Amino acid sequence: MLRSIRYGEADRVLHLYSATRGRVGAIAKGSRRPRSRFGGRLEPFFRLDLVLHEGRGELATVTSASTVAAHPGLRSSGPALMAAARGCDAVLRLLDSAEANTPAYNLLCRYLALLDGQESARGDGAGDGAAGLSTALAFRLKLALAAGFSPELVSCARCGESDGLVGFSGAAGGVVCAACEQGAFELSPEAHRFMVEALGSPLASAPSASDRALRQAERAVSETLEHHAHVRLRAAA
Repeated sequence: MLRSIRYGEADRVLHLYSATRGRVGAIAKGSRRPRSRFGGRLEPFFRLDLVLHEGRGELATVTSASTVAAHPGLRSSGPALMAAARGCDAVLRLLDSAEANTPAYNLLCRYLALLDGQESARGDGAGDGAAGLSTALAFRLKLALAAGFSPELVSCARCGESDGLVGFSGAAGGVVCAACEQGAFELSPEAHRFMVEALGSPLASAPSASDRALRQAERAVSETLEHHAHVRLRAAA
């Protein structure tokens, strides 16, 4: 579940992301009553098995819900909660289609599991590293790829030159060479390397980089999505 909003005196409107149907809107009637059959499971970051009834309105009605993964470790960590909220918000903003996107769904499930501490993002058994900026940016890069808006990182997005890549242009949608850098911002070799490695590595093995390089990578992703997906995301961390 991506978001849960109080509605009326006792209901909730749910923003869901499904493996088979993409974005789904639903209403859970009476779910805020003390003795609701849904209990406390209709909250963000739960992975659920839902039965929905579709009527004439835009929202389906939740008729039953069972928990697949509650992510209790995520809920006990402030940084993990904030990271999960930003991740779900990115999915809400970027993926508004009612069509299945299995890579995006699996990516979100993986990210929430990492934030829950089900495996370590740094190999130290703690799992807390998943709430850091490098993993958050790796998630965004992979999400942009799943949504069809991955930035060009191999050759100049304007002329196709593969050598001398010195900047990044959100309008062009990727890295640019020295001859095409007008209107671009500097992208260091470290930031470029981070983006390439993040896309090619498992989410749990997001590469490390300096804060400066990570902020350059974040700007590159953000400007690409603003220009080409017309979506503005919250700060990654």
